Amino acid sequence: MNLYELPDLPLKEELIDVLFKDEKIRVERIISTGQTGDWYDQDENELVFLIEGEADLEFDGGRIESMHKGDFREIKAHEKHRVVYTSSKPPCIWLCVFYTGV
Repeated sequence: MNLYELPDLPLKEELIDVLFKDEKIRVERIISTGQTGDWYDQDENELVFLIEGEADLEFDGGRIESMHKGDFREIKAHEKHRVVYTSSKPPCIWLCVFYTGV
């Protein structure tokens, strides 16, 4: 698989490919083309890399963080957040590493 290999665009829903998974770690490639999301309050830590596109994350309390191609961020377990913007041209390509026990 190539991280930059994309399906026909635009997508009606985000595309999530699980690249690796075991009991402590999960790696996903996510393709977004304008989709946004509800609030997440996850049990896992997440290291998120935006390898293409632009996106805005909102955190509990109203703080907005803009992400651009090449940006990455750690989101701690139970750090409430949501995606409020994703670019469609170019599409967002996310690489997300979810992990526990660190």
